[in-house]
Amino acid sequence: MFSIIYMNWYITISEILFALCLAFCIYTLIRLVILGKPTDYSKTKGNVNSAVKYSYTGGMSPAKKESAYLHLPTYIAGMLFHVGTFLSLALFLINLFEPEYNHILKIFISVVLLLSGNSGLFILIKRIVKTELRSLSNADDYISNVIVTLFQFATIIYLFVPNSLYFVISGTLFLYLPVGKLKHTIYFFAARYHLGLFYGKRGVWPPQN
Repeated sequence: MFSIIYMNWYITISEILFALCLAFCIYTLIRLVILGKPTDYSKTKGNVNSAVKYSYTGGMSPAKKESAYLHLPTYIAGMLFHVGTFLSLALFLINLFEPEYNHILKIFISVVLLLSGNSGLFILIKRIVKTELRSLSNADDYISNVIVTLFQFATIIYLFVPNSLYFVISGTLFLYLPVGKLKHTIYFFAARYHLGLFYGKRGVWPPQN
C-alpha cells in the first residue's frame, strides 16, 4: 500500500518536472524566434533558403564534416546515443499511461537502448581518457552524459521491472536539462539555421559540384 503511494508520488513529481522542462523549452524556442535573424551587412551572393536546407541535411553528413569523418566511431556512437535519448523520452511519456508492452517489442527496444547507452559510456570514457578531450571538458559535459546514459539504462530496467528509481532519474534529467548543456536540444536547430544563413548569403552553401 505504502509502496504504491510512494510510487505515485515519484510519478507525479517527475510529471511536474517534465512539464516545467517542456515549458522552458517552449519559452526558449519562442524567445529565439522573437530575437530573429542576426544582423548581417554582407551582400547576398547565394541562395539562402537552399543553404538552410543543406545545413539540416547534406551539411550533417559525416562526409562533409571533418570532425566526423576523422572520428567516425565517435560520430556513430553520438548518433546512436541521440537515437536512444529520443526513444527514451518517447517511452517516458508512453509509460505514464502504464501500457502493456509485447515481450518481443520490449526485447527490441532494450537492444536499441543497450546499444545507445553503451555508446554514451564509450563517449564518456573517451572524454575521460583522452588528454585533449579532458582539457576541453567541464563538469557539465560529464554530468549531462551520465544523467542521459542512466536514463537510457533505467528505461530498459523499467520495461521489465517497473520501479520508482526510473522516475527519480527521469525527474533529475528534466530538472537538469534547462540549466546544463542539454539545452542544445533547442539551440541546435537555431544554430544550424544561422549556419545555413551565414554560408548561404556568401554563396558557400550549398556546395557547387
